[in-house]
Amino acid sequence: MAELITIAEARRRVLTATRPLAPETIRVADALGRVLAEPVTATGDVPPFSASAMDGYAVQAGPAGRRLRVVGESRAGTPSPRALAEGEAIRISTGAAVPDGATAVIPQEEVEVEDGAVLLGAEVAPGTHLRPAGEVMHAGQPILTAGTVIDAAELGAAISAGAAQVSVIRRPRAAVLCTGDELREPGERLAPGEIYNSNGPMLVALATRSGAVSGPAGRLPDDPGATETGLEEALTAAEVVIVSGGVSVGPHDHVKPALAKLGVEELFWGVALQPGKPTWFGMRAGRLVFGLPGNPVSAAVTFSLFVAPALAALQGRASEGPPAEAVLGAAVPRNRRREQAVRVRLEHREGTTVAVPNGPQGSHVITSLLGADALALIPPGEGAVAAGTSVALASLSR
Repeated sequence: MAELITIAEARRRVLTATRPLAPETIRVADALGRVLAEPVTATGDVPPFSASAMDGYAVQAGPAGRRLRVVGESRAGTPSPRALAEGEAIRISTGAAVPDGATAVIPQEEVEVEDGAVLLGAEVAPGTHLRPAGEVMHAGQPILTAGTVIDAAELGAAISAGAAQVSVIRRPRAAVLCTGDELREPGERLAPGEIYNSNGPMLVALATRSGAVSGPAGRLPDDPGATETGLEEALTAAEVVIVSGGVSVGPHDHVKPALAKLGVEELFWGVALQPGKPTWFGMRAGRLVFGLPGNPVSAAVTFSLFVAPALAALQGRASEGPPAEAVLGAAVPRNRRREQAVRVRLEHREGTTVAVPNGPQGSHVITSLLGADALALIPPGEGAVAAGTSVALASLSR
């Protein structure tokens, strides 16, 4: 194995190799979670007409004590067909168009209704309880910029602006492959030496949660020819290939030789990281290939540190993360040569974020992921990092 590189250097190489995908146009209703490739501009004024802010009566501004004849009604979606004249009032609902001739709205609580007329109990100033046309946005006004992630509020704003379709960065296609003759599907009967393939569904779920489009995980048997065939099919179908296992130096680790034969350029192999040392990364014609360790915790940690940022960058978005740092809630022994990614729960104590190790930290102990909120990055060295020491945090994909 080549000289180990740091987590930071590995992430730098991944992001240097990653470019946003081409845009596509989709229905605005389907844009939740997507990243805008082009800005959204208002197609017209919002509201498009002067509207009432209250249930009440559209009137002409003036003093209290006037008796006005009610001559019609303006409801949301059904405006009054007639204009308002002096001495008249028109019943109006919240959001309904204000009739021509009206200069204010008086709430229904401030009038008395008698014999087809209303007696105004308060003075009404011009513009009272009116929402003028264009108050929210004007035609041609930029509403959302390129690079914006569409959440619920942005979705509502885009639709209010008149957008029926939006241009967004395409979601990357991901192919997940797991190596090993010992792997069996969930619920199958296990023979001696066999285990369930937990990594496949877990990595598909993580890729999907990260915005990728992924089908079920495939399996690569411990055979050089079959490994090469499976990898070539994945490289043809997906922009991101995620392989679990088979990237170490054992006699049945066929992934690295197969990738070399397929012309995938190695950009790094080996990170000074525990767990996750044998992580591999390369690319071919813009397609990214990640070789992750086979132990389930190692796979989840290396996905979080390297694959998730790449999937975010392909979609034109920044990676989301936890608070920048926290203080350790318990002492953590150091690894002399490698940075550790310790699964932690985050607790808030008297204004301080405390990172509490989430149980045994072995790379095979998948239960250390349950309930974990982040990764605490423990620098290499001698001895232990004491409780109360401030440490950097990294995101743990869920």
